[in-house]
Amino acid sequence: MSTPGLRYPSNRKSIYDRHLSRSKGAELSRASFAYLFVEMIGYAQRRVTGIADLEKRLNAQGYPIGLRLLDLLLYRTASSSSSSSSSLSASGPRPTRILPLLQFITTTLWRHLFGRPADALERSAASAQEYMVTDNEPLVNSYVSVPREMSSLNCAAFVAGIIEGVCDGAGFATQEVTAHWAGGQAEGTGGGGEGGAAAENMWPGRTIFLIRFKEEVVEREDMLEKAGR
Repeated sequence: MSTPGLRYPSNRKSIYDRHLSRSKGAELSRASFAYLFVEMIGYAQRRVTGIADLEKRLNAQGYPIGLRLLDLLLYRTASSSSSSSSSLSASGPRPTRILPLLQFITTTLWRHLFGRPADALERSAASAQEYMVTDNEPLVNSYVSVPREMSSLNCAAFVAGIIEGVCDGAGFATQEVTAHWAGGQAEGTGGGGEGGAAAENMWPGRTIFLIRFKEEVVEREDMLEKAGR
C-alpha cells in the first residue's frame, strides 16, 4: 500500500538510491532558496517570545544540517582524492585540531553552501575559547526584510546552527555559535577602528559568527600542541 502523497518515479528509485557524489555540482536557484528560507523563518517565528528565541529556533533548524553535511563533505573530499573510484566506504580524515576544523568550515563547507569561501577567520583576543568567522554578505540575509523594531535580528543564526552541528559532529563541543552584525558584535570579538568602520560602510550586512568552544576542547588542543601532534 503506497503512502498518501508520496510519489515514486517509474523506476521505483528515490533520492536515497542516488550515489552521494552524483549531485556534487548541483545548485539550487536563489529564488527557490529564498522562498524556502522565508517559509522556514515564518515557521520558526510562531509563538516566539522575542528575538533571542527566534534566533535560537533558526539555530536549531540549522544544527542537524551541519551534522549531516560533515559526513557528506568528508566523504566527497576523500572520494575525489582517492585513486580507487570503486571504494564506497571512503571517508575523509576528520580534523583533530581546531584550526584544520575551522579551515574546513571556512573553505569546504562555505563553498558547498555559498559557492565561495568565508571572508575571514580570526581568533578572539579576549578568550582562547572563541573564534570568529566573517561573511561580508551572507546569502541567507539577502532576501530578508527585517522590520525596524527587530533590527537586531540576524537570520544568519541558521548558518550559525550549521557551524555548530559541524563542530559538535567532529568532536569539538561548543558552548554556542552565534551570529552578530559586525557593527554590534559582542565586546572582545574584534572589528573596531577605522578599518572596521570602512568595512561596515562597504558591507552593511557583514556578519560575524562567534564560535565558543568548551573548555575541554581548548585543554585537548593545548595537550596536542605540547605533544607536537
